[in-house]
Amino acid sequence: MTESEEHGPRVVAAVVTFNRLELVQRLVDRLLEIGRLDEIVVVDNASTDGTGDWLREQVEQSRLHAVTLDRNRGGAGGFHEGMRQAFDECGADLVWLMDDDGLPDPDCLDLLLAHDGELDFWGPVVVDEADPERLVFPIRLPGGTRVVHHTDAVERAARDGMLADVVIPFNGVLVTRVLGREIGYPREEFFIWGDDHEYRLRAERAGARIATVAAARVRHPSVGELGTPMMGGRTTYNHSPSDLKHYCMARNNTVNLRDYRGWPHVLMFWVKTLWFYTVTRPDPRRLLLSGRGIVAGLRGDFTGHERYLR
Repeated sequence: MTESEEHGPRVVAAVVTFNRLELVQRLVDRLLEIGRLDEIVVVDNASTDGTGDWLREQVEQSRLHAVTLDRNRGGAGGFHEGMRQAFDECGADLVWLMDDDGLPDPDCLDLLLAHDGELDFWGPVVVDEADPERLVFPIRLPGGTRVVHHTDAVERAARDGMLADVVIPFNGVLVTRVLGREIGYPREEFFIWGDDHEYRLRAERAGARIATVAAARVRHPSVGELGTPMMGGRTTYNHSPSDLKHYCMARNNTVNLRDYRGWPHVLMFWVKTLWFYTVTRPDPRRLLLSGRGIVAGLRGDFTGHERYLR
């Protein structure tokens, strides 16, 4: 058996950060404790809070590499560059993708790697760090419309420790080199919101084996109103108080639904948006913002979000 075979696949973490120094410090400290991790690539989206200076001080760590971008390219641009660095510069067999605000449990990577060879794109359960029994991102169970909000529901639905065909992208997910070479990197023009979902849809279309490992955990701050109930609780809407996030969501979701699900799903999304901001939470200004994002998506214009950058 060769040294490579004894060691197993070469695993490189790719972290994207922007103006959240304390969070990325916490995450890097945790990743450096994980011996099974070969290297760590941190992509800094031109932060202005001292993140770049701190990262430059850390590069003496043998497993840490820092990349500072020339401008804020959002999570999509950051993960695009992070995956490129991990595969092309670090020779990764597997890339472990995560935002700076996540914190994997110490055994998370080991639990994920127990399924190496069985899966192509897989990740942990993402739980609320203040309430670890609650999911940060609600999960729609395969084969139906049921949406679950707690870890016990995921564990009951899992088969052989996995929830097949479900993953919360870019929150501690592993991507194989083979899949990365086949489908490419995240769409950097998306900037934020929907780039991770598009990547999962692309992987799904390519026939990738996708799953969530029920025992693995990444802890994450609450995201507030994501999945706000509407229409008497029959469905939910991903409301965000951020104009930037909402604009990108309206634009990118329109593109994703058109390209992967078809026009009926696009129309349903538009109807939900109209309903939410006229009935559930009336807000004419947010309706106008939604319209701008939708039109930009239909035109293929991925520059309009820049007006909302601060």
